[in-house]
Amino acid sequence: MKNTNTLRLVYPQWQGGIVAHWMPDIPADDASRGYFLGAQLLNFLAPESGQKTAEVPVSLDISDRAPKNGVNSYDAIVRQTKAALDILNENAPEKIVTLGGDCAVSVAPFTYLMAKYPGDTAIVWIDAHPDVNLPHDAYKGYHAMALTACLGMGDEGIMRMLPAKIDASKALIVGMRERQKKLRIKGLSPEETRASGAEVVEWLKSTGASKVLIHFDLDVLDPAEIIAGVGVEPGGMRIDEVVRVISDISAQFDVVGLTVAEAMPRLAIKLKNMLDKLPLLKE
Repeated sequence: MKNTNTLRLVYPQWQGGIVAHWMPDIPADDASRGYFLGAQLLNFLAPESGQKTAEVPVSLDISDRAPKNGVNSYDAIVRQTKAALDILNENAPEKIVTLGGDCAVSVAPFTYLMAKYPGDTAIVWIDAHPDVNLPHDAYKGYHAMALTACLGMGDEGIMRMLPAKIDASKALIVGMRERQKKLRIKGLSPEETRASGAEVVEWLKSTGASKVLIHFDLDVLDPAEIIAGVGVEPGGMRIDEVVRVISDISAQFDVVGLTVAEAMPRLAIKLKNMLDKLPLLKE
């Protein structure tokens, strides 16, 4: 990611997740909006790079969560998707680093890059979950529909906004705890990438694409090492394994899009709430 025309996109969207019930130790509203703080922390912790940085304006209105067309918080997600695409079209980057936010923050930058490099991109989706839901499914969180949106499937209104789509044969899911079969997207378990990223690289070569879009959901990481996302399912990838896979890809392909998503900073939320209750800090 050394190109000088790389945009760092801070995209603190939280409305795609319906996650508060998984974190009963945190006030529900704070847990729901936790991805907002997570994106800010990722940007704070990320190395200085000289990259231009832009932030997608994201509402914090907890009451703006009405479902529509099978998607929770539909209106907010549509507004924020349009805002993200406007930023990308205005800046016209060649490469994009996205710091989110729920998993759906990959949709706008990835489809923008697909349109910029037509027919020459492939997606590596590193995630404990496949994110291939559709609006008619029981779970209405848009973050679970993120990869299908990149494939051009989902709500018609949102699909019309997106500049491009990719075929399922050019998407690979890495790190899933369970297989998914309904879209015939190839998947690799954590065990299959434990030793190296060679199988990922070989798959990428088979696609014929020279440019790669990498989505890294922090819940793919093994909770025995770190709890960085919402999910705490055992048997995930270790940090060095994910870094090695991404590095192996970068060594042989042009990585034009990299998303780090779903940071859920439980400790930071609790510390913030504690500080809010202390005297003098608000004066």
